[in-house]
Amino acid sequence: MVDPRAGQPAAAEDLVDVAKLVTAYYAVHPDPGEAAQRVSFGTSGHRGSAFTATFNEDHILATTQAICEYRAAHGIDGPLYLGADTHALSEPAQVNALEVLAANGVNVLIDARGGYTPTPAVSRAILAHNAGGSGPRADGIVVTPSHNPPSDGGFKYNPPDGGRANELLADGLKAVRRVPYARAAAADTTGTYDFLGGYVSALPQVVDLAAIRGAGVRIGADPLGGASVAYWGEIASYYDLDLTVVNPGVDATFRFMTLDWDGKIRMDCSSPYAMASLIARQHEFAVATGNDTDADRHGIVTPDGGLMNPNHYLAVAIDYLYRARDGWPAPAAVGKTLVSSSMIDRVTEGLGRALLEVPVGFKWFVLGLLDGSVAFGGEESAGASFLQRNGSVWTTDKDGIILALLAAEITAVTGSSPSERYQDLTSRFGNPVYARVDTAATREQKAALARLSPEQVSASDLAGEPIMAALTTAPGNGAPIGGLKVVAASGWFAARPSGTEDVYKLYAESFRGAGHLAAIQEQAREIIAAAIG
Repeated sequence: MVDPRAGQPAAAEDLVDVAKLVTAYYAVHPDPGEAAQRVSFGTSGHRGSAFTATFNEDHILATTQAICEYRAAHGIDGPLYLGADTHALSEPAQVNALEVLAANGVNVLIDARGGYTPTPAVSRAILAHNAGGSGPRADGIVVTPSHNPPSDGGFKYNPPDGGRANELLADGLKAVRRVPYARAAAADTTGTYDFLGGYVSALPQVVDLAAIRGAGVRIGADPLGGASVAYWGEIASYYDLDLTVVNPGVDATFRFMTLDWDGKIRMDCSSPYAMASLIARQHEFAVATGNDTDADRHGIVTPDGGLMNPNHYLAVAIDYLYRARDGWPAPAAVGKTLVSSSMIDRVTEGLGRALLEVPVGFKWFVLGLLDGSVAFGGEESAGASFLQRNGSVWTTDKDGIILALLAAEITAVTGSSPSERYQDLTSRFGNPVYARVDTAATREQKAALARLSPEQVSASDLAGEPIMAALTTAPGNGAPIGGLKVVAASGWFAARPSGTEDVYKLYAESFRGAGHLAAIQEQAREIIAAAIG
């Protein structure tokens, strides 16, 4: 249910008390016996709030120590690139991480300009270091809860889970090695790296900035108060682009945001409510873009279409890139998560390319991007990345900045906006209707959903069409999807249990209109209820 104030400017009562939040980070200690207060690594690391004892100093000390032990056990002895976004809890968490990393003798590189660091800039730095294939291997940590509300903190590192960190918590942090911050900052193992310069100077390798400049595309970029704020200004000046940073402000309360669908402040660049301020200026720019707080997601606003649906833009980007990038490997597949639109399937087939359909989580695209067997990987939640123009890897994490710049390149090269390009796709492949709905479910029901087998689906038809497939593993790699996907000729649904709430997420799509979509959703609930009780 949409809050009546969704899309309206935040008021004083909506703002987080930063002083109390940071105090809680240090003063509140999690109870390792409470499952909700333990370290839990999802698809984007550990997230939580200091107010609810789910993101506190103890969590970061334990998690960082676990990372140090993981690195030692796996022979990762190169530098660790450490970045952080603009959330209030990011700086104290970054300080704690450095204290532990220094005590463990890890070589750490922090931002040379003392600024904020987008996730793709850290990913790019790691790959640039490891490009030679020999010598010490690098990795990185990004302190960010992505687009989550201002009261949240987040800590991203792949691939560990929370197991060892929770052991350290339960043992009272006795095995955590730590030195005071002043010693950590001055340690021989602590150095700096120019994340901004390294990232911005390399951009022509992945996006045609000369075409954007030559066409005079007018761009509006809104960092939503996040880590990309200095990056957009640097991109504008470095490449002489007609680019305006529409909101250059940084404030840990994010008081400049409009409220999201539930009345909360959330820096979700795919939400028309959170992006209301930029949408109101859509006619001022040929392309307007937004990024979430760590800039791994993108939002695309056009004069003719407003904020594009993320699925629509992914389809447009894929159709354009696989035609325009003649340096990409001919066999390179299109990567999508299985809850992304089937428009991508149809576009991919039209391109004569292979489709790699994987479970939710960008990690499933990493190996393909590294070896060039996947040229583009995208998620329905507005996250994607793609290869450089010569076919080599750019990042192995989502990059909202290059997806935003790509929208300007598409406009410059084709003379059409991305939303106009999508209308052309619908004339060729059909016009799908897509929705995601959260449905209440007990923990037992969620567990049953995650354990489903195709044989538990007794139905033979879906909204009047024969069921073509009932899937509990992804077609692209055979990995478990942690739920169920049922596919027919003109529509499909997928259901996955939430990792944080007592709901399951129901995704559905129809190429036969809203009525058919409603029928798919209704039958999906019946199929799931029959299977899980």
